[in-house]
Amino acid sequence: MTLLRRWFAAVLLALFSCTAAVAAYKPEKVVYHVNDASNATAALKNIRNHLDASPRASIVLVAHGAGIDFLLDGAIDKEGTPYDVAVRALVKRGVGFRVCNNTLQGRQIDPGRVLPEAVIVPSGVAELSRLQAQEGYVYIKP
Repeated sequence: MTLLRRWFAAVLLALFSCTAAVAAYKPEKVVYHVNDASNATAALKNIRNHLDASPRASIVLVAHGAGIDFLLDGAIDKEGTPYDVAVRALVKRGVGFRVCNNTLQGRQIDPGRVLPEAVIVPSGVAELSRLQAQEGYVYIKP
């Protein structure tokens, strides 16, 4: 009987440990803010590194103002590398991209120029606020 009690105690301890580990996991949700396209390369690299370290993280990049430029069709970095390749690779890893419609309208940019992987939202700053206040996203500004 003592052996049975020990075995039962060991099984219970293992179950409680697993349950505690599962209960302790909290989804990591992060919003990256880009309002200057000169930071886009750094932001994309930060996001890749972030996902390499934390593959289950939920990541959204919100762009507004001059920050939307890298999410427009045909945009290239200072080395001449197209941004769309990096954006598509990150979308495949679950990253969301949001573009500010106020910026598009204010700068008179045709929404058709926005990469199809990006979602146009009414306001970039309102989206940043919503993600943080309502959905619990942590804010990062590269």
